[in-house]
Amino acid sequence: AQGKNDTTVLVMAGDGGTYDIGFQALSSAVERNEDILYICFDNEGYMNTGGQKSASTPLHAATGSTPAGKVSKKKNIIEMLAAQEIPYVATASPGHLEDMANKVEKAMAIKGMRFIAVNIPCLPGWGLEDNQGITSSRLAVECGMFPLYEVENGYKYTLNWKNKDNSVDEYLKMQKRYRHLTEEAINEIQVSIDADWERLLKKVRASE
Repeated sequence: AQGKNDTTVLVMAGDGGTYDIGFQALSSAVERNEDILYICFDNEGYMNTGGQKSASTPLHAATGSTPAGKVSKKKNIIEMLAAQEIPYVATASPGHLEDMANKVEKAMAIKGMRFIAVNIPCLPGWGLEDNQGITSSRLAVECGMFPLYEVENGYKYTLNWKNKDNSVDEYLKMQKRYRHLTEEAINEIQVSIDADWERLLKKVRASE
């Protein structure tokens, strides 16, 4: 891929190959601050091999290997990588294309390790209707399940979608992987998302 000044290495991988299988190599590249733009297509599971859970699978989501629901939270890879103080870490969504394009362009102009996680719904794996992919992506952002933000050099936080307008209820209930949830479990997810959102806001305010 061609940046403003020279050529950079572009990596594109799924969440299984990023959060799990390939995390050792990613961690090493991050530690060395290699000149790499790494884009993770995050569909929250091993969708090419039957829809098993990955470390990116959210709390209580049902998968082929967690039919009763995953009992642990999604790995917060953005904060893990930001803690190493690499030049650029961000999230992006196909439901917000202009924001995603701006982030890729910005990342291309930076030297060093850059990482963008893109929320990519898997229609059969998540149990979505054929026309619900983009709607699901937008709801994930608007309810705080997948906040849009960027971290520069480990400390400068920018929130790109500033309103958490919706509860998680609509987002969860449109997907078959959450159909087994009780109201108590939905509330547990809501409480967890609200707490994560407040932590993120504190980091944004602290870096202003």
